[in-house]
Amino acid sequence: MSTGAPSPQREGTPTISTPISSIPPNRALEADHQPTVSSPLNPDVKREKQEDAPVARERAARAKKESLKKRESKGGSLAPESNSRATPDPKSSSSFKNKKKENAPALIRYKLPPPKITDFEAPRGPIFLEAHTKVAPDGTEIQFNETSEHVYNKKGFHYTHCIADPAFPSSLYYRQSETEPFGPRFNFEDTSTHMFLDEAGKHVTTDKGFRMAKANVAIREGRYYWECKIVSGIPKRKRSEGNIHQESANGHVRMGWARREATLDAPVGFDAYSYAIRDVQGQKVFMSRPKDFFPPGEDIQEGDVIGLEINLPSESLHRKVVEGHYNPAVDLADDEPAGIERADIIRDRVPIRFKTHLYFEQIEYHSVKELEELMNPSPVISTGGGGINGSMQQPGPIHPVPALRTLPHSCIKIYKNGQLMGTPFTDLLAFLPPASSPIVQVGARAGLDDGMLGYYPAVSVFRGGAAEVNFGPDFWYPPPGYGEVDMAGSDQPTTSQLSKLHAAGERYDEQIVEDIVYDIIDEVDFWVQDGCVSGKAAANGVLRGAAGVSAQEPPGGSEIKELVQDDE
Repeated sequence: MSTGAPSPQREGTPTISTPISSIPPNRALEADHQPTVSSPLNPDVKREKQEDAPVARERAARAKKESLKKRESKGGSLAPESNSRATPDPKSSSSFKNKKKENAPALIRYKLPPPKITDFEAPRGPIFLEAHTKVAPDGTEIQFNETSEHVYNKKGFHYTHCIADPAFPSSLYYRQSETEPFGPRFNFEDTSTHMFLDEAGKHVTTDKGFRMAKANVAIREGRYYWECKIVSGIPKRKRSEGNIHQESANGHVRMGWARREATLDAPVGFDAYSYAIRDVQGQKVFMSRPKDFFPPGEDIQEGDVIGLEINLPSESLHRKVVEGHYNPAVDLADDEPAGIERADIIRDRVPIRFKTHLYFEQIEYHSVKELEELMNPSPVISTGGGGINGSMQQPGPIHPVPALRTLPHSCIKIYKNGQLMGTPFTDLLAFLPPASSPIVQVGARAGLDDGMLGYYPAVSVFRGGAAEVNFGPDFWYPPPGYGEVDMAGSDQPTTSQLSKLHAAGERYDEQIVEDIVYDIIDEVDFWVQDGCVSGKAAANGVLRGAAGVSAQEPPGGSEIKELVQDDE
């Protein structure tokens, strides 16, 4: 109820006459004010002395830095390792080179008994048992033989000949070797069973279904060429005779390039690990899908010579692709110098005995699920647009899956009787790890290159089909540009090693040199692991592990395993 009296007026806010700077700050909590007994709110009570408390606003003592010359004279650096201006210490284990060495995978070492006297003898090739003969189109009679007394690359293992050598005591005396006949040829261990070859390893046939035989040379980079002559296949017919494409009673032949993972009990071009040309209509085959390639009416008949050229980029560009560092906008040309540095070659292998032969056994590379999905896509996954880790995306050099990455500047060219028929395949799939990986089992390590990954010349024959191979240097129909010599001082630019056309047979001598170098590197590595002592100490069991690597017992115990294989 209003009384009519005026309401009281609000007084003004008093001003502070004292300057703000004179107001004392809040007192810091002293250690004496902390509780003496711990409680749920103060579980950790640490009494500190008052005199140990830091003085407020006290300037931190400045660390005394030594001069650059003084640091270099001490061989170290006061700066932290993460500092880019720190002077590297060559003796420190944290330097870049030592870090790279520590991160490098070490070779698996096995404890083995001393070699036998027979292990020092030169390895022998297979025993040839005469099977049948065939007459070539030129009238030459060819003796085909069944090979025995040797192993086959199957059941997830790969085999190479080895020998005991006194010059390699730290490697327990074993190193890689070759057998007769020396030179580029079909690899007797890398052929399917029930195949017949001549003693030179240049002719192949079978009386069974499609089987494959691979050569003993692998192409990893550059341009290489080889030839395949049809000995028995589609007979020569005139177009007027009709039924030119009917089933041949003389069998069939396919030829092409195959990787290590390509199965031997199937034709070339069966899966994503090989590319092929078939004799019927000259079709190209990849992942079991034949497509027209030769002009209409063209066949590959008896007596025809098919030339196969492969072009692969340098290993440096190849590794950029598989490691995910390839940039299409920057890496336009493959013109980087090769240099002397190479990636680590790790060959995890153990010597085994097969009858009177000695082999290195190592876990084979196998097909991956992404390429199996590429060959046989699942209808459910295809409809959903997913796939295994994005495998439904078309292969390319920057594909998220390493196995589905393709090689820039790669292709396969086909010649018939010296005439270029075209380029059926481009952008070949990469093969260096991690694009290739071993079978998952005890002792297998992914991401390692054993030095023999690549594309191999391969031939498949079917029910009487027969072929002869020529790996050079004297070809039946030399391709254009083969054998050209760069003239010093000429006006024309010199041809680089990658762009120069080579015979596939040249890789045989190169591989022997590479094997010798790798064997010496392995020997030195084991010698260092033994503390740089003589190999006799290592052979007597004085094995010292280095970088966390110690000697292991091979599968089956410390004795060298005796291998048993059937022919099925």
